[in-house]
Amino acid sequence: MDTFISKLHKAHQDCSECPSPKVIQQFFEDLLGLLFPEFTVDKISEKSQIEAYLLQLKLRLSAILERNPHLHTDKGGRLADVFFLNLEDVFDRINQDVDAMYAGDPAAKSRTEILRSYPGFYAISAYRIAHALHRLGISLIPRMITEFAHSRTGIDIHPGATIGRFFCIDHGTGVVIGETTTIGNHVKIYQGVTLGALSVDKADADIKRHPTIEDHVVIYSGATILGGNTIIGRGSVIGGNVWLTKSVAPKSKVYYQTQMYHADTEVTDLYVFKND
Repeated sequence: MDTFISKLHKAHQDCSECPSPKVIQQFFEDLLGLLFPEFTVDKISEKSQIEAYLLQLKLRLSAILERNPHLHTDKGGRLADVFFLNLEDVFDRINQDVDAMYAGDPAAKSRTEILRSYPGFYAISAYRIAHALHRLGISLIPRMITEFAHSRTGIDIHPGATIGRFFCIDHGTGVVIGETTTIGNHVKIYQGVTLGALSVDKADADIKRHPTIEDHVVIYSGATILGGNTIIGRGSVIGGNVWLTKSVAPKSKVYYQTQMYHADTEVTDLYVFKND
């Protein structure tokens, strides 16, 4: 037992500067509640309260960063200042994503329904906030934020991915978007889509391992697109259950088709490519 206690003591000592998951989750959810009152318990009625709440959140982020200098290479207070200076752009981008989800889902009756109940909104919001922190050179904390969303929604977006405006995830369960993925504007993806890497070699960690999805692409459920050199051209439609490791031209339509031969005794899987 003494040996076990010593091991636990060492673990606690080694992790003395680690940010608590509860602290990071609370910061994220309080920030989301400020940006979108649909997530708050009590609505803010006075403009001065919003200003005070913004300052409080900025001081909380600054304190988290100051207590964890190993997670960045700058002063925590300065990083918090820059993050909150850029927060309006993050807010505008999330609202554009809500617009895309509302326009792209006939079942959506209102923006409020999307804000309160759509997993895509929650996951994309977490990504937008985490990505803003990631761009400031802050490690671990952005990943913790997107993993909160992953555990809640089943949507796994790495904060290092680059995602354009008006992004729509419909349904969303099982979506995976890797670290070096690049996604353009007005892209829509459905549940079960994987934008992943061909290689899992640790030596490839710093190269582009994940695909590029250009503007106005739709990717249907269950599609898997792999590889850093794989580009899905602008305006393409990728059908359900398609597996791609090579680029497709702009305005392509790629879909999975099972073809039967010999009185249904032999089955062959085909991918059909069409270009407009």
